[in-house]
Amino acid sequence: MEILFTLMVGMFTFLGSIIIFVIKNNKKVVDFSITIGFGVLFALILLELIPETLELLQTRIQVVQSIVLVLLLVGLGIGVLKILDKFIPDHDASNNKNLVHIGIMTSIALVIHNILEGMAIYTSFNTSMKFGVLLSVGVALHNIPLGMSITSMFYKNGKDNKRALLMSVIVSLSTFVGGLIAWIFSGFMFEDFSKGIILSITLGMLIYIVLFELLEHVLEIKNKRITVFGVLLGFSLLIFSMLLG
Repeated sequence: MEILFTLMVGMFTFLGSIIIFVIKNNKKVVDFSITIGFGVLFALILLELIPETLELLQTRIQVVQSIVLVLLLVGLGIGVLKILDKFIPDHDASNNKNLVHIGIMTSIALVIHNILEGMAIYTSFNTSMKFGVLLSVGVALHNIPLGMSITSMFYKNGKDNKRALLMSVIVSLSTFVGGLIAWIFSGFMFEDFSKGIILSITLGMLIYIVLFELLEHVLEIKNKRITVFGVLLGFSLLIFSMLLG
């Protein structure tokens, strides 16, 4: 039962991708989805990942030590993506191919995050069925705009439909992979401190994507109403999903 929930939750990312294909790359809607994704990722970093990471690390070390460790690991995460910058093609800020580059990096970071998220969903059902269901609903809600955001980055280029679907499937299934890992190692699950380390590195990756890559595209959208409303909607969706969880 728990494994099925992780699979269903992950597929909501794919649902977001399908929405982009249904609207057939309408520029306003694609721009809107990018701003929603930006808002979701920003809220995910600020309201969920930072507090959760510090909480996990503080199971072994003091508050000040955990903050220092997070800063170091965030720097490592940023450095990892900076290095990947040199090896991932299509990184040209003068055209839409740059969005493909950002889409690949975002997918890498979200796969790591979703694996941990899948583990959390699986283990939450061991606490209570109600808690597991509510957490699943909350995660599923913020997976939709994430799927829209990732796919729009590829689809806006106009030639990467297959790659968009492939990345969406990989990111979607990563939640299930996390649940599968939790099921296999349920007898000796990874300790919270180790999860905190992995999550800190993921946090750095997402900070790099949001502030140094995706923000540029959000600021370039000419219709500022779309930008403001999309970012606020994405931020609100993440808060709503957290309240449900």
